[in-house]
Amino acid sequence: MTTPLKISVAGLGTVGQGVLKLLNEQAELIERRCGRGIRVSAVSARDKSKERGVSLDGLDFYEDAAAMAAQADCDVIVELIGGSDGIAKKTVEAAIGASRHVVTANKALIAHHGGDLATKAEQAGVSLCFEAAVAGGIPIIKALKEGLSGNTITSIHGILNGTGNYILSRMRDEGLEFDEVLKDAQRLGYAEADPGFDIDGVDAAHKLAILASLAFGRRVDFASVHIEGIRHISQMDIRFAEELGYRIKLLGIASENDKGIEQRVHPCLVPADAQIAGVEGVFNAIFVEGDFVGSLMMEGRGAGERPTASAVCADLMDIARGITAPAFGVRSDDLKPANTVSMDHHRGGYYIRLMVLDRPGIFADIATVLRDWEVSMKTILQHAHAPGEAVPVVLTLHETGESSALGVIKTISGFDGVLETPVMIRIENL
Repeated sequence: MTTPLKISVAGLGTVGQGVLKLLNEQAELIERRCGRGIRVSAVSARDKSKERGVSLDGLDFYEDAAAMAAQADCDVIVELIGGSDGIAKKTVEAAIGASRHVVTANKALIAHHGGDLATKAEQAGVSLCFEAAVAGGIPIIKALKEGLSGNTITSIHGILNGTGNYILSRMRDEGLEFDEVLKDAQRLGYAEADPGFDIDGVDAAHKLAILASLAFGRRVDFASVHIEGIRHISQMDIRFAEELGYRIKLLGIASENDKGIEQRVHPCLVPADAQIAGVEGVFNAIFVEGDFVGSLMMEGRGAGERPTASAVCADLMDIARGITAPAFGVRSDDLKPANTVSMDHHRGGYYIRLMVLDRPGIFADIATVLRDWEVSMKTILQHAHAPGEAVPVVLTLHETGESSALGVIKTISGFDGVLETPVMIRIENL
């Protein structure tokens, strides 16, 4: 009988429990497809006595995950602890140092340290796999490394965070404000007690930096990703977007041109009839443009016990089969510099919402600012109101440069009749 692949699992949270369940429930299927079984030999967690709904009988237990990575009787360390540094990083480094393969779902770790870890893994002759780090059950890493490897990828974009998408979907469908939906998302377990990574765009940016590296053969450059979240999106913006024929989505967008790569995460107005506008709730969706394959869309659950465990298992099955590939599709030495293009060079359409005190001359002043910045207005919305009241005014701009759009906003913000900081959302005709 072929020797089973022995693995040790560091972290027994939601995903760790899901991996143990999947390997147990699908053991026969996995062995048939791999030609060998996958057996858990050791686990690591803070509290051995905690009830997890999975049996730890017969498994070696370690309180120190890094010690397990160095000492346990196994071929693979599965790191499901999370965090860009600390014990997660020590565990992965210890595993590579002991010539063990690594499978991780840790997007922060890969976004911050993926390049260095990939180099160390290559030098040690082991695999570093992270299918589960991006978009849960959507096999986008494998698609970029294998299925699309004969294509030059020109752009990749998508909804990369289910929490943000859930909040924006419910705001639109139920007419609720941001804070109301966030509290409900926390109650339902879709958002953490500290939701900053999700609603401020950081989680999506981790994933985008990884995808950009794979898509364009460049070094991971999380530090240069432009990041904006959705805290400033109001029910008023949702309604105005609908009136203009758009929906608001938090997107990650990366593209490559002769100047380098653009990497940005921010809310966008997208046409209501675009495919991505129909991706709702906690679902993720990723769109890829390749020169031979054309446009592809992949949609599915971006997090959770079962989808993420499925992605972890896919990496384990590759290792069990003896299938190896560089972590980012090409050897670390062959990755080009990231050369991320500053957001200052971005061009596109813009939505700008002002809250103004309607007084004689205010619209003439706004028109003058647009003229001075050489910006062309596409539409303007203003609803009926009583004279002298504060009124929302929405402008959409034809394609213009980022610096010009920001210049318009900064100038208008200084007017006496402008009562709040203007809201700006970029328009993406995807």
